[in-house]
Amino acid sequence: MPHATASWLVDNTALSFDQIAEFCGLHILEVQAIADDTAATKLTGRDPVRAHELTMEEIEKGQADPDYRLKMSKGPDQVRRTKGPRYTPVSKRQDKPDGIAWIIRNHPEISDGAIGKLIGTTRTTIAAIRDRTHWNIANIVPKDPVTLGLTSQRELDAAVAKAAKAAGIEAPVVDARLEGDREALLEQLRAEREAASREGGPAVDYDRDTLFKS
Repeated sequence: MPHATASWLVDNTALSFDQIAEFCGLHILEVQAIADDTAATKLTGRDPVRAHELTMEEIEKGQADPDYRLKMSKGPDQVRRTKGPRYTPVSKRQDKPDGIAWIIRNHPEISDGAIGKLIGTTRTTIAAIRDRTHWNIANIVPKDPVTLGLTSQRELDAAVAKAAKAAGIEAPVVDARLEGDREALLEQLRAEREAASREGGPAVDYDRDTLFKS
């Protein structure tokens, strides 16, 4: 969760954007966007100190020397999936509705079954949030499930790609509306020219390439 970690470091330390970007594996402009609150979604900060990925001593070294490069204490814990429903720690279960609402809003192409596997929830709960009949709907705020720790970015990306492929979203869409408008206008001009010719008025003549020259 590099973006969430970067958000915490921006809010809670005096580290430079370069230091934060290198530690989190982000582009400096991404860190700048997080600092300016111009990111697509407001991130919930993730404390790398509590996650034992960074020490306060290491942060203090970085704050004292802008050229210092932070060293990670250990890599993030890898999530190992097993067969069966996803287990969600009790402390995170209250975040599930927020994560479900985020997916429904940002990726409506993902099926309820796929959302259930990602978040570890039931179709009934998803349906209640989708049609806004959930008992706590007034307090549900869409939040990125990756930031909440309910799923991994890789699993979410895979689900989005699979759903998009099934929905045909990846296929290039040929927008023929402009060509249709041109043909309709040409037909109208032909009709006006023929009408003018029948009534003995001046003929209306337009060159197609000149008419639509941009």
